[in-house]
Amino acid sequence: MNCLIHPTYFPNLAHFAIMVSAEVIYFEVCDNYQKQTHRNRTEIYGANGKLALTVPVTYTQKNRQLYKDVKIANENNWQLLHLKSLQSAYSMSPFFEYYIDDLMPLFEKQYNYILDFNLKCFEILNNCLQLNISPVETLIFEKKPKDKTDFRKLVNRNFEVNSFEPYTQVFTEKNGFISNLSILDVLFNQGPNTKLYLKKQNL
Repeated sequence: MNCLIHPTYFPNLAHFAIMVSAEVIYFEVCDNYQKQTHRNRTEIYGANGKLALTVPVTYTQKNRQLYKDVKIANENNWQLLHLKSLQSAYSMSPFFEYYIDDLMPLFEKQYNYILDFNLKCFEILNNCLQLNISPVETLIFEKKPKDKTDFRKLVNRNFEVNSFEPYTQVFTEKNGFISNLSILDVLFNQGPNTKLYLKKQNL
């Protein structure tokens, strides 16, 4: 299977479950940017349940922009806030200390464009998960892609996937299992077993 999918901010489980089962992965980088999607948003498991982390971007609906041209609004120290949220949510997880140093470049270096940041995100996660995935970036936008299975709808926040096998999360006893969070949730809780867990999922 060849899949067409968006690079997103710390992609959710659905994204990664699709990618580990694909033969060739095409990253959609030629589309118009849309607000309120996972392009600049990820969801983690905080002490009070699901917590959204959003990368601020400079974008107006009036003037359409390509995804690759949308800039990050770096005026506020959002990277530090996101890092603190991850520390608060996952410092007690089994593998947080094992992976956090690998992720630190995403919080220490300032990025100008959301697409560039998301591609770097994927590169680091790819290494953490030892997946050896080499995605191909699209050269043109295809409304109806040829020879590719279109998974671009997964970028939409209202597209729900709840068919994941439960695993132990930090706050499971308090709030129960929450499905399809950021890949970081599985990584910090399952560690090296994350790759095997993803391959076992049947979407």
